[in-house]
Amino acid sequence: MPDLTETLADGVAVLTLNRPERLNAFSQEMLGALHAALERCADDEAVGAIVITGAGRAFCAGGDVKDMAHRGAQTFEQRVARLGRMHRLPLLMRRHPKVILAMVNGVAVGAGLGLAMACDLRLASAAARFGTGFGGVGYSGDFGGSWLLTRLVGPARAREMYLMGEMIDAEEALRAGLVTRVVEEADLAVETMVLARRLAAGPRVALGYMKRNLFVAETETLDAVLDMEAVHQARTGLTEDHREAVAAFAEKRAPRFRGR
Repeated sequence: MPDLTETLADGVAVLTLNRPERLNAFSQEMLGALHAALERCADDEAVGAIVITGAGRAFCAGGDVKDMAHRGAQTFEQRVARLGRMHRLPLLMRRHPKVILAMVNGVAVGAGLGLAMACDLRLASAAARFGTGFGGVGYSGDFGGSWLLTRLVGPARAREMYLMGEMIDAEEALRAGLVTRVVEEADLAVETMVLARRLAAGPRVALGYMKRNLFVAETETLDAVLDMEAVHQARTGLTEDHREAVAAFAEKRAPRFRGR
């Protein structure tokens, strides 16, 4: 079986991390396949939204600790280069034109937590658990987790999660702002797909520009964001979806977006 499986239905691409026996810990095959799939989805008009989830009882355990002892001798430069290749993935996700949802069905730790945080929205099973995990293996952290977690939960809580290394459950993650919604384990797939299909049926061009606005807003000044919003608002005002929404409002009906 491949380390990543893909399905597409109703405008939603589902990318499933598929190493359940290793709690979906990353492999090079998985990372490469995930990067390639996301790049394809960016240009595929059949894809309106993307869901990332894990097979079995975990979302993703991050790096494969069992594999770490068998990587062979690497120079400092080789280690940096390997991590640099992996780090293209969260940046691709943040800049991706489609909305990406994490369906967190179980534990999300280390780079697996980073993967979930790089998504736009996170729906968690009530059984999900979250943690940084790096201190337990003598690492400082990767996958943009320190940047992402600080912006989601604030610097004080991010420090606590990194330095203390304690796991938190789904309800605590919801209170901290780490996840968007918590649902019962049996309902997770249904609720996630309802939301994903809703986004896929929405004004896709506008949603993509919203993502750009929000990404830049995390680091830029108000002046810079206002300038960017003006450009993006003018661009989306030229879309078919905008004209359809205005017509639907006048006609007192729901708009029928086409993603153009």
